[in-house]
Amino acid sequence: MTALLEVSDLVVDFPTASDGVFHAVDSVSFTVNAGERVGIVGESGSGKSLTSQALMRLVPSPGTVTSGSVLFDGADVMAFSAKTLQKWRGSQTAMVFQDPMSSLNPLMRIGRQITESLQEHLGLSKSESRLRAIELLQRVGIPDAESRLTDFPGAFSGGMRQRVCIAIATACAPRLLIADEPTTALDVTVQAQVLDLLDHMATELNTGVILISHDLGVISSFCDRILVMYAGRIVEEGTAEQIVGDPQHPYTKALLASILKLSEPIPRRLKSISGAPPLAGRRASGCSFAPRCALATDTCRAIDPALVDAENGQPGQKVACGITAPAAFEFAEGATAA
Repeated sequence: MTALLEVSDLVVDFPTASDGVFHAVDSVSFTVNAGERVGIVGESGSGKSLTSQALMRLVPSPGTVTSGSVLFDGADVMAFSAKTLQKWRGSQTAMVFQDPMSSLNPLMRIGRQITESLQEHLGLSKSESRLRAIELLQRVGIPDAESRLTDFPGAFSGGMRQRVCIAIATACAPRLLIADEPTTALDVTVQAQVLDLLDHMATELNTGVILISHDLGVISSFCDRILVMYAGRIVEEGTAEQIVGDPQHPYTKALLASILKLSEPIPRRLKSISGAPPLAGRRASGCSFAPRCALATDTCRAIDPALVDAENGQPGQKVACGITAPAAFEFAEGATAA
């Protein structure tokens, strides 16, 4: 079966002050099938949002996609003309951005921002698109939806603007939906409504969904498969059950350990990961997580491990750690014994 989306060795570079380049996204590869829900999780700066922007060809300047490929239903997205790209966005794929205020036109009424895509991509009349816009706002929990069509974005709270963005992204029932932190500014009740909507799209409309979030609870409960990113790379990949129930990478284990569990006594101090992710352009040689990892060896600090099958994990689970999967060192590019 051909994947709906196939990303291979994607690299996004930014120039640095030393006339070099910084791999903000470094050799990322994954697939998304129709109807599949894939989660991407990691700390701020791990490359999650930038990966999604690269898929949509929206990498902010001066960043550039320097290598790799993005295939949508077998077609090369990077080779799309401007006209094809404009038609593809909205009708075939859509994205919910992390910052709703930067996604909405502050000088255009909400109703028009929803209906213009319905008229452009689906050919609906003004009356038909207006009725559809009201329905979409109701589905994402906007009260008094009909009267809110004439409001400008500034009349909405941050959480309500995020819901409007979700309504716009889902308006044309795209085949692929990328949702970047769609529930961050929402209370738990509206979070459930939004996730129910995304679940409906995946289950009933066979839409492939990429959900990006810091919240492992949301990711693990909604997604079929999870990608764990750190410093621009995928360090672990597997099903939700594999990642949550049998994590292989020290970073994944640390992320899960930092979550407060209601079934256990509340600790006096929450667990955290010591140190901080590498700053842009200052990534050291070897495994990028080594400076924060209690298991790191001299080999870890010298060789950047490849993403390989987890030796002690379950079938299909992959990990980029030479401690839990020594083959990761063997298959690393330019690997030499430390």
